Amino acid sequence: MKVFVAGATGAVGRHLVPQLVAAGHEVTATTRSQGKLAGLREAGAEPVLLDGLDAMAVGQAVARAAPEVIIHEMTAIPPDMDLRHFDRTFAATNRLRTTGLDHLLAAASAAGVHRFLAQSFAGWPAIRTGGPVKTEDDPLDPSPPAGQRETFRAIKHLEQAVTSAPLEGLVLRYGGLYGPGASQEMVTMVRRRRVPIIGAGTGVWSFLHITDAAGATVAAVERGAPGLYNVADDEPAPVAQWLPALAAAAGAKPPLRLPLWLGRLAAGDAAVSMMTQVRGASNAKAKRELSWKPAWPTWRDGFRDWV
Repeated sequence: MKVFVAGATGAVGRHLVPQLVAAGHEVTATTRSQGKLAGLREAGAEPVLLDGLDAMAVGQAVARAAPEVIIHEMTAIPPDMDLRHFDRTFAATNRLRTTGLDHLLAAASAAGVHRFLAQSFAGWPAIRTGGPVKTEDDPLDPSPPAGQRETFRAIKHLEQAVTSAPLEGLVLRYGGLYGPGASQEMVTMVRRRRVPIIGAGTGVWSFLHITDAAGATVAAVERGAPGLYNVADDEPAPVAQWLPALAAAAGAKPPLRLPLWLGRLAAGDAAVSMMTQVRGASNAKAKRELSWKPAWPTWRDGFRDWV
């Protein structure tokens, strides 16, 4: 198929483009950086310099490429994430999830694109009550922490816009990404003992190796009915399990432990929620309907290989 990848030099895009080309697809790939065009060409794609927030430029690029499928992978996440100021950290990405998404959907409609895939996130946006692992049928959080509300609204806008669009819209909710080119700052912070276990560390996280994120996206180009898909590994785990394991894999001392009140004072409500209340994500639907399974089914092996 002719596939248009918006945001092709981000964490997922760098792995996605080569996998799409290897699967036989004709790929048009965008980047905001002049210096990254040559790398996209070397990967086998037709490179395009594009600002995803420029509606006219997006429309023209999509019209020229005439794709059958568009994949929205545009993000602008800084390497040094500040959980105390979560919405500030994700402000640029949120514009791409809202305004940038709307430009792509309008361009898709004008060009007659029949299938549209968009990156979302599995985990903290889900409701924080009930069981520890959520499916696509579970609701989103009705009352997210104040510091995450703008980011939550952007994710909700993306998911609703894609799944209600008059085309085949699929939202891929990736788990916490790790691997080559993803979350390296987390390893640095763990080695410096700057990521503590807050409270009992009962927040449940779902992880996803970056190459598995790309693999699931390639699968979704051709398979899967429109709708939401949790794309994560097979082992959701509480912070109290995965964080010490990451520290051990990184050759670091065990993480510090902070009581809730001190964690809230030091890191803010969003961080406390992520360390103590968030839920994991079931990947059963993605495995069943996309005919996909992670090459790294557990973060335990993935972490050791990564670091």
